[in-house]
Amino acid sequence: MRVVVNYDLCEANARCMAACPEVFRVDENDDLHILIECPPEGLRKRVEAAVAACPRAALRLVE
Repeated sequence: MRVVVNYDLCEANARCMAACPEVFRVDENDDLHILIECPPEGLRKRVEAAVAACPRAALRLVE
């Protein structure tokens, strides 16, 4: 799986980071960073929760 971000939609509200900080980070400038573009299967449920938590639907997973 690979995490894809639509930065035009992202508001950097950090809900994804709250769900899975190993993969998502919002810095002090309110910029979202993907720390692991292709997270391991062990994080799948948390990454899926992070994607679902995005209020702007700026995140998606590609298999």
